[in-house]
Amino acid sequence: MKRIFFYLLLFLSVGLRAQQVSIEPAFWWSGMEESELQLMVYGNNIADYKTTITSQNIYLKESVVLESPNYKVLYLDISKSIPEKFDIVFTNGKKKITIPYELKQREPSRRDIKGFDSSDVLYLIMPDRFANGDPTNDQLPMRMPYKVDRNNPNARHGGDLKGISDHLDYLSDLGVTAIWLNPVLENDMEGGAYHGYATTNYYRIDPRFGTNDEYVKLIADAHAKGMKVVMDMIFNHCGSDHPWMKDVPSKDWFNNLSPYVQTSHIKEVYFDNYASEYDKQLLTDGWFVPTMPDLNQRNRHVAKYLIQNSIWWIEYAGVDGIRQDTYPYADYQMMIDWCKAIDKEYPNYNIVGEAWYNNPIGTAFWQKDSKLNNKENTQLKSVMDFRLMGLAHSAFFEETGEWGGGLRNIYEHMATDYIYPDIYNVLRFLDNHDTDRFLPEMPKNLDNFKQGITFLLTIPGIPQIYYGTELLMNGNKSKSDGDIRKDVPGGWPGDSVNQFTAEGRSELQNEGFNFMQKLLKWRQGNEVIAKGKMRHYVPQNGVYVYERYLNGKSILVFMNGTSKETAIDLNRYGESLKGKSSGFDVLSNQQIQFNSSMKLLPREIYIVEF
Repeated sequence: MKRIFFYLLLFLSVGLRAQQVSIEPAFWWSGMEESELQLMVYGNNIADYKTTITSQNIYLKESVVLESPNYKVLYLDISKSIPEKFDIVFTNGKKKITIPYELKQREPSRRDIKGFDSSDVLYLIMPDRFANGDPTNDQLPMRMPYKVDRNNPNARHGGDLKGISDHLDYLSDLGVTAIWLNPVLENDMEGGAYHGYATTNYYRIDPRFGTNDEYVKLIADAHAKGMKVVMDMIFNHCGSDHPWMKDVPSKDWFNNLSPYVQTSHIKEVYFDNYASEYDKQLLTDGWFVPTMPDLNQRNRHVAKYLIQNSIWWIEYAGVDGIRQDTYPYADYQMMIDWCKAIDKEYPNYNIVGEAWYNNPIGTAFWQKDSKLNNKENTQLKSVMDFRLMGLAHSAFFEETGEWGGGLRNIYEHMATDYIYPDIYNVLRFLDNHDTDRFLPEMPKNLDNFKQGITFLLTIPGIPQIYYGTELLMNGNKSKSDGDIRKDVPGGWPGDSVNQFTAEGRSELQNEGFNFMQKLLKWRQGNEVIAKGKMRHYVPQNGVYVYERYLNGKSILVFMNGTSKETAIDLNRYGESLKGKSSGFDVLSNQQIQFNSSMKLLPREIYIVEF
């Protein structure tokens, strides 16, 4: 009886161990362009087990044991694979663990995913702060302690995928064509890491946002309404409570694991001819912050893991584009390899990289085919115009002088667009989750607001709007990050007002919403704005005039950057007017007559179609 009991315990222990073995990714697809599949295996002393697979179509190329005995990295040749289920078998003497695995049939449409482009307008949402559609997932049992508290700007507030899904009609009605979500992957960090930038599981949607299935459904529902979804990814670092930090796979999995080294954030070292190797390494290998360990993408296993993970989410969920966080902080060559890998699987895809520079030279360095780049081509299609964001916070609120200030500064910035190899793949924005709001406080009138929005939506590039802008949401980062990441009133059950409805908004908010909506709807399908060339004129008497034109059609924008009525001589705009005596003003829905001169009221705007 004792012997039977012993063998029963042995059987149960082996079964329990099998349950504890995990493989990432949990499944893959047949028919992918890349023929090599990496499987990362984690389990108690899994390094002691020999690995075999039961498929006749797949070849185990390599089985790598890492420094921690609890990891093993498998590389499979799937070049001749078919959709099938097979077993991965781990044996150690009489111990045997069998894990079923599947290569699914690839959806043919996935390869043809069309990424976001200059015909789109991206609407950036911080999921925790937009709307709470499912209060039952607010306070869940996680490994690390946290508390939902809407009175604490640094705590989780309970926004989730369901809240976004519930408001897709609102977004569609507003006129945006793509939704960029701040990271939605698991952030099981002490305090909750509501922002999403401290990943603790690369294959799991944070359960406080929802499930993987809910994420897939959100994307499908957005597609059904004609909107794309952009996923925010982070290759530079993970969260300090990631299991990799509890059981480090190898000493070179992270940079500067001990002692801690802080990154310099000096990204200019990439193109600085005089930069020291010390400073270059400090940027890329230092930690972003103490709670975000710096991943070493020079480790081939780490690099492959991250590249595969992004492809998995595109293939699994149908993600339409990627925004990559802290782009220059990761390994330069690895990021090139990643862009090539994405392009190999999805030739029409788009990735925008966050390269935060206060001058356009630094930004343009990172765009694919840049002539300013003296290194290997980055292959990165889209970059972010942080300089415009920085100027916007003052330029649209200042008086425009003949020699500087206000719209004159905007004009001078636009004059530097020539340095970009592809200006139509530059993401333009007035603010985002890391910056002061475009509106520092609730305005008394919308003159400055309307000029900023008009400019953003009529210049070359891909516009991005931060959530709540249409509601005149305002804030200052110097107060706290929470001040620029406020909850949308009406997104939570029991809110006293609902600003997702016209009834819940003030008269001024409705004016702002309606103005944005009008321009966003007008911009949809407008090829002159999406693809047209630009011609602009040096501001005169504080008035900035520019033209967008394509295939015989043109749009002329007039902006008075002063607080006084101003007259301008129209003869100097003859190249654009071409003798036309009238045009249709989009904003007023009226025909505008052109004579030899034109008067503009303080801060007045015309968007004239010919």
